[in-house]
Amino acid sequence: MIMPRKMKRVELTVLEKDVDSVVEYLGRRSLMQFAEQQEEQSLINDEKFESLEKFEAFQQLEENEKKRDSYIEENMEKIKESAAYLGLELPAEPYETSHLPTAEDDKLTETICSRVIGLRDHEAEEKNEKQKLEDALSESKAFAALNAPFSELDQLSYLTLRVGRLDARGQSQIRNSLADRAAIISLDDDRILAASSRIGRFALDSELKKQSFTPITIPKDYIGIPTDLLVSLEERKKVTENNIEAISKEKTKLISEYGNSILSLSASYTMAHITEQMKHKLVATKSTYLLTGWAPADSLKFFASELVKITSGRIGIRTLNPDEVSSVRNGNEKVPTALSHGAFVRSFEPLVFSYGAPLYGSIDPTPFVAVFFTLLFGIMFGDVGQGFVLLLMGLLLVQKKHKVLQSYKNFGGPLIAVGISSMIMGFLYGGIFSNETLLEAPTLAVTGFLADTPIGAFFGWRAVPKILHLMPEKGSIDKLFYFFGFTLALGVILNSTGLIFNIINQWSQKHYEKALFSKTGIAGVLFFWYVIGIAMRIILHGELYWFDVPGLGIPLLCIFFGEALWRLFSGEHPILKEGFMVFIIEGIVELLETFSSYISNSVSFLRVGAFALSHAVLSFITFTMADLVAHGSSFGPMFSLIIFIFGNGIIIVLEGMIVAIQVTRLQYYEFFSKFFTETGVRFAPFRFRKE
Repeated sequence: MIMPRKMKRVELTVLEKDVDSVVEYLGRRSLMQFAEQQEEQSLINDEKFESLEKFEAFQQLEENEKKRDSYIEENMEKIKESAAYLGLELPAEPYETSHLPTAEDDKLTETICSRVIGLRDHEAEEKNEKQKLEDALSESKAFAALNAPFSELDQLSYLTLRVGRLDARGQSQIRNSLADRAAIISLDDDRILAASSRIGRFALDSELKKQSFTPITIPKDYIGIPTDLLVSLEERKKVTENNIEAISKEKTKLISEYGNSILSLSASYTMAHITEQMKHKLVATKSTYLLTGWAPADSLKFFASELVKITSGRIGIRTLNPDEVSSVRNGNEKVPTALSHGAFVRSFEPLVFSYGAPLYGSIDPTPFVAVFFTLLFGIMFGDVGQGFVLLLMGLLLVQKKHKVLQSYKNFGGPLIAVGISSMIMGFLYGGIFSNETLLEAPTLAVTGFLADTPIGAFFGWRAVPKILHLMPEKGSIDKLFYFFGFTLALGVILNSTGLIFNIINQWSQKHYEKALFSKTGIAGVLFFWYVIGIAMRIILHGELYWFDVPGLGIPLLCIFFGEALWRLFSGEHPILKEGFMVFIIEGIVELLETFSSYISNSVSFLRVGAFALSHAVLSFITFTMADLVAHGSSFGPMFSLIIFIFGNGIIIVLEGMIVAIQVTRLQYYEFFSKFFTETGVRFAPFRFRKE
């Protein structure tokens, strides 16, 4: 197709209970681009409410939406915490199979997250307990060797120690009340060791007294730390380590049991979050939502039937042509442009959209870009082997199996196309990985076979070892000039195509003056074609005729007087809008731009031949150096292989990039500039996934 898909303005009136299902369907199928709501269409505007009842209804709707948002965000945060603890990487967007979360999903989320977060907190407590025990053991062992009674340790100026009995409830209470001001170490079921700084001893003693702490009497003359105290600490540490190990096993079990469910739930809540964000942008009443946007006309029949099924008929659908939409008529809104192509042409859409989206209703240049880009690249990069490498790279990218290459997947299709084109041109040039002799025998066989056919006999074909000679050789200079002439002819074709596109686009948009009298309109293209005709006639016959004067003069006069002629024909006054002198200056400038642009746009295509020649020269240098080194020493073959691989690598990477840039430049400045006078808006349907 050379025209964008026809678009329709779609208005869907949906009941509140069906809106989630409708938005979910639209997000899955990527069928509709929502229109940006105007300020006068905003959901909450107090001045629009005719009664307190309606205002309260809208307030209730807004409150319900906030509660739903809060609930979704809470569940997403729980899932995020659970996944972080289990070491799971959550999906960045919904899966293709994702659905909006149901009541069962909410219950499953609560069940899973409660278990995971509970296990996480338990593990944190056990690790904290282990750390305290290790610290206590370290300190106790240090004091154990002191030749001083334990009773004296309690009198240290920097430390207060208390050993005694306290039930589990009391231990929990005192931990909460003292927090970081004291360390409470459980020695067994009811015995503890409490330690604090000397400054905090009063708070420690006060809290211990509140919890009915019973001190354990240690013999007055007992030296160091009691042995049973150290043993109790060691035993308690082992119990804690066993608990942590058991928690680790439980964690592994949870990953196996709920890992996939957590990922799936995360994708579902992400979809719900996107859905809620979209609903906030919609016009709504207490019980209905209005969804407004653009959709391709050819999808509406299926589109409508599916929505009727989803809502059981509880939906109102209204469609409008673009010219029936007031915001489009007054120029405040552009109709989005949707393209429809096969796999080959579609792979070149990013190149077109990188320059700008075609204006809705104008010609879609993508099919022509695909053909011209592929052809020009192949001419400048002709080599069977190097083209095959590009082909393999393209095939690798389109497989989408390697995450590292995902960001380059858009280059897969063009690489396949230019790889094949380079291989075809490489066969014509007779080059394979810079070697110009390997293909001589196959080329002789093919050309010999064609020469024996009736067509070959008619055109006088003969068997040759190389079809095109890019390197200047004896008897090949003329062919080289013909080749450069061929590249200029390509430039004429590309420029002419752009001019024709511009005339059609301007006429369809009712810009008749530009279509008729501009340098890129009918007057300009007639001048350009007539100059090409004169050039061809001079090359073939070397003659000029009297009618060449009006043939060139009439289009130039139309360009010079274009604005005045149009104002005269259309009855607009004054005819010279800005005055006589401004009119003369603008006309002269327009003629100068016409001459310079057509000359530069045409001569620019000599770069195609120049880069093709430079590619041949680089290949020749690489092959010659590898061949010379091969016979220089016993290590010659190895060095020759290194030069061969390195040289071809340089050509493929560096020259491949240069050629791609040059072809893109020719597309942008010599082709797009003819008709891309105004860009449109790319059709960007609402979707959950970026893919």
